[in-house]
Amino acid sequence: MDKIEKKEDKDEDEEGIKITSSFDKKNVITFGNTELDKKIGGGIPAGSLSLVDGPNASGKSVLTQQIMWGAAQQGFTIASYTTENTIKSLLKQMDSLSFDITDYFVFGKLKIYPIRIKGTEWAEDVPFLKYIVNDLKRKQGEIVVIDSLSIFVSHSSETDILDFFTACKGLCDSGKSILVTLHDYVFTEEMMTRLKSICDAHIRLRIEEVGDRLVKTMEVAKIRGAKRTTGNIIGFEVEPGFGLRIIPISRAKV
Repeated sequence: MDKIEKKEDKDEDEEGIKITSSFDKKNVITFGNTELDKKIGGGIPAGSLSLVDGPNASGKSVLTQQIMWGAAQQGFTIASYTTENTIKSLLKQMDSLSFDITDYFVFGKLKIYPIRIKGTEWAEDVPFLKYIVNDLKRKQGEIVVIDSLSIFVSHSSETDILDFFTACKGLCDSGKSILVTLHDYVFTEEMMTRLKSICDAHIRLRIEEVGDRLVKTMEVAKIRGAKRTTGNIIGFEVEPGFGLRIIPISRAKV
């Protein structure tokens, strides 16, 4: 009888390992949401420079928080630069979405670096983007999230912006994964095209009028090295206690 019980325990252990092994691999950054991972082509390959752009209230910050949540569960170390939150408000906001990441923060797996913007006087000759790159080089996080870069690029030349993204790409080639969010109004179409060519992944968020409703949409425009086809346009909503929930566009029309 003991032998049978031991065999059953062993089978359960092996099954647990089988279920979690694909999630534990760190060659792809998952969103911690199976349905969303499928829609974006299986996740974002580690070592990618990713760009997320969209208008105000389109879900950029929540998307980055979803990614941080999935990455933390995989065992990645994360450095998060935020112009949108304080440390306390970011942890509280993530908790409200059921992304309780406090333990990862307490044990140093997640480092949060708020960038104070209110009351700042901008000077055109201050190389803010160079300061950020130099700071990125010193950070130990395997994944770096910058939410958002809009205020800095608004006060930078095109050359400085291109140099910044090129430097970030160099850091990704050396092992980091960097995700940057931007408001869609900060660049001309030509400049955006140049940046997309540098980045490995590009996700566009929009707010669309569907019938009599406003619906958030996500277009996975590009993920270099994705396991499955990308290019899908996905409807989603931000649901308290859950995070991002995929909704069929056809349902939104009802």
